[in-house]
Amino acid sequence: MAIRIRNNWKYKGDENWEWEAFLDDGGTGEIKDIDYVEYILHPTFKNPVRKIDDRESNFALKTSGWGTFNLKAFAYTKAGTKIKLSRDIELKYDPELGTSK
Repeated sequence: MAIRIRNNWKYKGDENWEWEAFLDDGGTGEIKDIDYVEYILHPTFKNPVRKIDDRESNFALKTSGWGTFNLKAFAYTKAGTKIKLSRDIELKYDPELGTSK
């Protein structure tokens, strides 16, 4: 599968970013086979395990924070399989607004 995690960020100042993680299938259409995603955030987050089932948003998780970490996730398919994913979250001062590659 071509499914991977990407993220957007917006620097808010004072060492704080708003960011979102989402799934990207590189245009293969495989995202339609995903039922839901469980994101596992850094343990310092309140409620670090978050279930997202909004396919229209590409299973976007929206939050904020002050530092980078390795975000882990499990994408569960409609067929019942589990896909393990991870991504080092990108947060940049410049540009203040951006999307990971």
